[in-house]
Amino acid sequence: MPSRPPPLADYASVADLLFSLKSIGVRFGVERMQHLVEALGHPEHSCPVVHVAGTNGKGSVSAMLESILRTAGCRTGLYTSPHLVKLGERVQVDRRLLSETEIVAYTRELLPVAQKLGARGPDEHPTFFEFMTAMAFLQFQRQRADVAIIEVGLGGRLDATNIVLPEMAVITSIGLDHMEYLGDNVAQIAREKAGVIKEGRPVVLGRLPAEAEQVIREVARARHAPVHSVREVFGENLADYPATNLEGDYQRWNAATATLAARLLRGRFQLDDATIARGLRQVSWAGRWQRTSIGGRPLILDASHNPEGAQVLENNLHKLVAATGRKPVIVTGALGEFRARALLDVVCRYAQEVHLVRPHQERACTWEQMEAFAPPEERRLLRRATLEEIFPDSQTCTVGGTEDTVIVTGSIYLLGEVLARIEPDRGTGEGRLQDF
Repeated sequence: MPSRPPPLADYASVADLLFSLKSIGVRFGVERMQHLVEALGHPEHSCPVVHVAGTNGKGSVSAMLESILRTAGCRTGLYTSPHLVKLGERVQVDRRLLSETEIVAYTRELLPVAQKLGARGPDEHPTFFEFMTAMAFLQFQRQRADVAIIEVGLGGRLDATNIVLPEMAVITSIGLDHMEYLGDNVAQIAREKAGVIKEGRPVVLGRLPAEAEQVIREVARARHAPVHSVREVFGENLADYPATNLEGDYQRWNAATATLAARLLRGRFQLDDATIARGLRQVSWAGRWQRTSIGGRPLILDASHNPEGAQVLENNLHKLVAATGRKPVIVTGALGEFRARALLDVVCRYAQEVHLVRPHQERACTWEQMEAFAPPEERRLLRRATLEEIFPDSQTCTVGGTEDTVIVTGSIYLLGEVLARIEPDRGTGEGRLQDF
């Protein structure tokens, strides 16, 4: 914790304080969070919760569930991470972002509580992510949310959000990511994510690898938690899966996961099939094969930051090339070797040229690293670039020709930086206030 926190006179000083909390680093475990909410009077108990975990898809499923419940007339809380542009995106009520004024007020309220807890020992001060989680619980309580959808930050078992006793847990997918924290194989990662399953509370499973599903079912059985599987309900034929306005086959899988979860909430909320379908047709979730334009040219923004995501990206790229008869121009950047290898292997096979950029994050791969990860026979496609060069203003893209589709893909942090440049109404980007 910082020895001399700055005076919290304005948002800039609050942002500095929150940034300083990142120096604590990633600390797993729920005890600090339990102590924090106890000191705050347990705001996490103020409304029913749906707890959403998974390697990929948890943000999309959370957004889908929020849309369904809001369509049904519920006042919804939504807690997700990381943010794209502004920190307040993480905490929303009825999709209204937490404002800078509210972040200042909550930080002033939380800091003395955190300092008192931190005085107990060097590992007791709440982390940055725990601060944000506490803000979410307080906001949902004070805004009188009817229901909250809480996305796991990382893993599940030891994540700060895992202090909730949810109506149900949802596990959207299991793949290889964050292995330095969660384990180096699918079974270990599945067991970590299965930590969100609570005694007697149902769990909804998305489309999971067989090995992962076996582990999760074992945990659910031990905790007497009923299991509801997308595959068992909807089968393998994608045509039988619910439709959504978010594009891509995987979003149909996510829509089925959200639909199954919504059906289990019918005892608490007015959720008939028509309401669920209507909610799925009006989901707002940026950066997931998001089609937009810049200067009259098509632009697609798609977060694809791990091997499982790269497989989904390949499917979308294959369909795009088939539909347009033309390879796109791809702008990409990644955090970490494991992610970059899978990403570059895919994009180099489908692009007419690849512009390598570095997100403004310490863990971002360098140009040299990304070039080395590309297949040797495709390195002729690679160009080094910066976002400032490619998107000099909100109406200009300097790569490709007038007939080309430009795709930005890779790290979600990269997408946030692009959105800050091309949609200035979102505000100044806050990339330094990212966690993992």
